[in-house]
Amino acid sequence: MVVRYVAIGDSLTEGIGDEPWPDGTPRGWADRLADLLAAHHGEVEYANLAVRGYRAREVLATQVEAALAMEPDVMTFTAGMNDLLRARLDADELRRTLVSIVRPFTAKGVRVAVVPIPDIRSVSPAGRLIARRRVVLNGIYRGLAEHHGMLPPTETTGTIFEDRRAWADDRLHLSPLGHERLARAAADSLGVPVDGDWMAPPDGTPPRRTVRTEVTWWRTHVGPWVGRRLTGRSSGDGRVAKQPELVRLLAG
Repeated sequence: MVVRYVAIGDSLTEGIGDEPWPDGTPRGWADRLADLLAAHHGEVEYANLAVRGYRAREVLATQVEAALAMEPDVMTFTAGMNDLLRARLDADELRRTLVSIVRPFTAKGVRVAVVPIPDIRSVSPAGRLIARRRVVLNGIYRGLAEHHGMLPPTETTGTIFEDRRAWADDRLHLSPLGHERLARAAADSLGVPVDGDWMAPPDGTPPRRTVRTEVTWWRTHVGPWVGRRLTGRSSGDGRVAKQPELVRLLAG
């Protein structure tokens, strides 16, 4: 059985933070999920239209029509996190945008899954800044499942996604471990059997924060991010989707 899978969204779906492919392209959980789907079904056709830095309205404007034209059986998306990080958030507008992303797919019988926003207060100071907004966005996601046919979001409370080891050095993107676990979580939500417990943190304790790690984080990651915000630039400026056409993947 050939399953057609299209991924849309932002940097999380693009794969930022994961180990790159040999050509330098980030791998990411969606690529890993495509492999799991191929292993389960025997064959999958896969495209990834995500671009880092995109807000929900940009995902809607630039990716939805192309994704629909591919007539997927499965669509996953990440959208809304970049909206949370802006100075002002219009929750009603964001809800309408996300409904407009999801509804055209579910109306055609596409199985749609979203990645909810974990509680990252123990991972990054940004987690405290967006704590209330995260609850609002996850509430919108639940509404999409209850009223617009999307699959229920996976529960992240008390899972690996609250562990620092699941996050990259910038503390906003997943590490290779996080991407690997997210792929398994998504596969599980789609009814694909996965090995092991994807929710449980690995043995041992997360690395400690020190003055040195905090200074490095602010200089390497926070400073450039603030600079882009002040100048109206985005990490997605000039970028295109890493896999804009369907490719066929086989089991094994």
